[in-house]
Amino acid sequence: MDSDVSPVRIEPWSERDLPLLRAVNAPALMEHLGGPETDEQLVKRHQRYVDLSADRTGAGRMFRIVLRPEEVPVGVIGFWEQTWDGTRVYETGWTVLGGFQGRGVATAATRAVAERAGEARKHRHLLAFPSVGNGASNAVCRKAGFELLGEREFEYPPGNPLLTNVWRLDLEAARRS
Repeated sequence: MDSDVSPVRIEPWSERDLPLLRAVNAPALMEHLGGPETDEQLVKRHQRYVDLSADRTGAGRMFRIVLRPEEVPVGVIGFWEQTWDGTRVYETGWTVLGGFQGRGVATAATRAVAERAGEARKHRHLLAFPSVGNGASNAVCRKAGFELLGEREFEYPPGNPLLTNVWRLDLEAARRS
C-alpha cells in the first residue's frame, strides 16, 4: 500500500525526527489524548520511538509520514506490541499535522503501516483505539478496512479517563487479499 499511487511514504523514525514530534504535540492535535506532553516527556517518547525503530525482534516500528510529491514530513505513525484481552496483538496510532489533514494522509499511512505489521508475521491482529469523539481517526480506521468491535474505557495518559472505539484489522486476511 506504500506504492507509487499512495500520497505518502512512511520512513523509519530516526534521531532527526524530534522536531516533528514537537510539532505534532500541538494542543489541537493532542485534544483526544489528554493534551500536549512536556518537553521532557517528548524527549523520552522520541527515544522510545528511535529504539523501537532500531528493534528487529518484531516488537514494532515507528515512522515519520512523508507527503508525496512534496517530500515533507507531515506526521507520525507506528505499530507496537500490546496485550489485548489476554492475546498479543499489534496496536497502531498516528498523528498528522493540522495543515495536512483531510487529504487521505492518515488513511494511506495506516494502510502502509498495516502492511509493515503484516510483513512481520508475528501477530494476527492490528488494533487501534481512537477516542469515541475523534471522528477523523475513527473514519481512518473504517476507510483502512478495520472492523469496529465496540467501545472500551481506558486511562490515557494515566489519570485521564478516555472512552475509545476498538478497531481491529486481521493482518492474515489482509496479506491474503
